[in-house]
Amino acid sequence: MSSGRLDLDISEQRIKALTTAGLNLIGQALSIYDSKLQLVLSNHRFQEMFDLPEELVQPGASFAETIRHLAEHGEYAPESDIDEIIRSRVDQALAFEPHYIERVRPNGQVISVEGSPLPQGGWVAVYTDITRTKRVEELLRARSEELSDQLLTHAEELSATNRELAATISALEEAKRQLTEIESRTRMTTEMMPAHIAHVDADGHYTYSNRRLSSVMPGRPSEILGLHISEALGPSAFARVAPHLQRAYGGRTSVFEFTEDHDQRRIRVSFTPDQGGGVYILSMDVTEETQARVALQQSRRRAMAAQMTSGLAHDFSNLLTIILGMQGKLERMELPEEAAELVAATQQTARRGGQLLNRIADMTGNRTLHPQATDMRSLLEDMKILASPSLPRGMGLSVVNTLPDEALMLDPGMLQDALLNLVLNARDACGTTGQITISAHAIGTIWVEITVTDTGPGFSPEALDKALNPFFTTKGSEGSGLGLPMVYDMVKLAGGDLQLRNTASGASVVLRLPYRPAPRARDGLALLVEDNDELRSQFRDMLVDLGLSVVEAASVDEACALAAAIEDVSVVLSDIRLEGSGTGLDLIRRLRPDLPCILMTSLPLSDPLHREALAQGPVLRKPFSRAQLSALIRIEAA
Repeated sequence: MSSGRLDLDISEQRIKALTTAGLNLIGQALSIYDSKLQLVLSNHRFQEMFDLPEELVQPGASFAETIRHLAEHGEYAPESDIDEIIRSRVDQALAFEPHYIERVRPNGQVISVEGSPLPQGGWVAVYTDITRTKRVEELLRARSEELSDQLLTHAEELSATNRELAATISALEEAKRQLTEIESRTRMTTEMMPAHIAHVDADGHYTYSNRRLSSVMPGRPSEILGLHISEALGPSAFARVAPHLQRAYGGRTSVFEFTEDHDQRRIRVSFTPDQGGGVYILSMDVTEETQARVALQQSRRRAMAAQMTSGLAHDFSNLLTIILGMQGKLERMELPEEAAELVAATQQTARRGGQLLNRIADMTGNRTLHPQATDMRSLLEDMKILASPSLPRGMGLSVVNTLPDEALMLDPGMLQDALLNLVLNARDACGTTGQITISAHAIGTIWVEITVTDTGPGFSPEALDKALNPFFTTKGSEGSGLGLPMVYDMVKLAGGDLQLRNTASGASVVLRLPYRPAPRARDGLALLVEDNDELRSQFRDMLVDLGLSVVEAASVDEACALAAAIEDVSVVLSDIRLEGSGTGLDLIRRLRPDLPCILMTSLPLSDPLHREALAQGPVLRKPFSRAQLSALIRIEAA
């Protein structure tokens, strides 16, 4: 995107340079001001005619300051009240109405001023030296009878001048049309981009914006022209970008990311200095990209850990097997009582080592997230029912859920395991009495935050620093030190984050997961293809419970006939193996390509038909639940 923006800037600079070169060939003075009364473009004749300093002919120069300069140099004599002169000229300019006036300058020069408004506000003004024309008119009036020959000559000259003026006006109209078209095309292009593109001057005030700031950073204004960047972004966000902005003012490009406070979005910003002391700004929301990057990094780390530990675990497992075998032989021998106790202790330690190996395998093995439409209210209530029997009588467990009432794309199995792990850790920290609370809320539409708090002693400084490291434990021989790391692993696989905190009454663990609403299932007609009557009845009830009407078939030919006769079929659920000729795969090939199809089977994964079906689309393993079917229909219907 940065390359495209650079090409666009170069193209605009070339067009502007060509336009300025053409306008400098015109004999009249010309100026173009925008709706904010700031100079957009002028030619050399404009500066020469009014003897203007260099800063008043640069883009962005103030119209009011130009009027002040002219008034202070007597341009509007005999008017002497400078503030009144400025006020009246500015009010007239802001009216944006066509006008034509003639006036005599203090140096005796007579000029005409013709102004024409632009569609987006602002105007084009042309200043013509008509001193000679006026003198001709006076001469004609004074000596009309004596100078008939000269009158004819001057009339011809005036006619020629008028023709030149008409040609000049035509050229200016064409230039104005081209400028308007370029501006419109440029603005349309930038406003279509999913990013905020802007420019601030040397003082930090916006001179251009594609009005996309509010889409990148919700809560901020869209109309920001003239605002200071600190006012548009707010104090907190501006404090994060200010050092990088100063670096850009110093001539160095700066690209960085920060997390804004409104709903914890991740924002990437690029500051690029221009040639006039200002800075070009490109900012975009990269929250989803960051979540995906975190998940990918965690997957790579897990793959490396699995590769490193698999060989060691295999060898260590063999050693434990040998140790247990040898201790088993010793156990059957007639040994002194003290030796028998040592043998039992050795066996217990070896078995504990085996359990630890299994935990390591669980942590570094192939744990793949399976996001599906998840009802968080039900999951948390089930969590309470599941964890309560493990708590002492004097300990309470409460759930506070303020999440929106909609299904979210999460892995319910992994999430429930993680929460159960945290609840049991909190139980161990509290002892025999206390309170554990699971709370869940949304941060905007970006994050789901789930917090497990307890009224125990809290984390020690060492635990806050090392609790996420594998094998660190405060439980002595009772703990493996893999519980919290496995929770952290799950969160990172989902693209989220985990934080440990101490509160005024105990400790808290905060899980932050991406907020991804599940696609809504649409009402419609399902074509169910199953040759087993009992199973077909069961699947029909599932589909009806999901709000779908159902038509049924027992073979490929019957299903194709129904699909051809009924145009409203919105999803197909078919077994892979069917009675008669043909399979569910043959059915998919004969149906229209845009019709969502879900296959189901009890065939093992090693079966060629099952593997071929997985290559064609989604496959449900029998038996499956209504929730699994609902999640898949949501995705296929989206």
